[in-house]
Amino acid sequence: MGYQLKENDTLLSEPIQLEEILILKEKLDPESKKQYLLLRNRVYKTYPYARIASMRLVAIDNTMDKLKTNKEKRKYFKIVEDYMENEFTEQLKKLSRKQGQILVKLIHRQTGITTYELIKDYKSGWKAFWSNTTARVFDINLKTPYSPYEVNEDYLIETILFRAFNSGRLVKQESKNPVSYDDLSDFWEQKALKKN
Repeated sequence: MGYQLKENDTLLSEPIQLEEILILKEKLDPESKKQYLLLRNRVYKTYPYARIASMRLVAIDNTMDKLKTNKEKRKYFKIVEDYMENEFTEQLKKLSRKQGQILVKLIHRQTGITTYELIKDYKSGWKAFWSNTTARVFDINLKTPYSPYEVNEDYLIETILFRAFNSGRLVKQESKNPVSYDDLSDFWEQKALKKN
């Protein structure tokens, strides 16, 4: 092409960062691809809420540790609860059932505690029971854990998050129980090989 690279050329001294390209062995059938894209969009929509919930819980815990009496703690928590209800209630009401199910899993991923346990710890067991009963009407179980090694959908969620973090689509926040994506992928690949 008429170009010659010399040893003092800047191209040789500076690395070039290329965008990662994933090559899959199998092509998804149209229905599977549609389901994956739906799941991806649901994760993109709900992950920011789980991330915010995790950050707020850390802030609440830090402040609660500084308060001396239970009366101060209850008063502070009531203020925070009212603020969060006003900020998020309308947005969360617009989530679909499936998005709600994914949000429950992502909250567990980010906090290390199921949504049911969070309500029980911060409010009461009675409130947690009724919240879960109400959620069950909408086919959402607040006790659902995030289990990427046991549940295929959770593995796909972890895959979507991994790719979104690497591409800059979502802001990464470490989960309470970090998962090695390479180990997880190997685990599911071995499981698929055994099944076939």
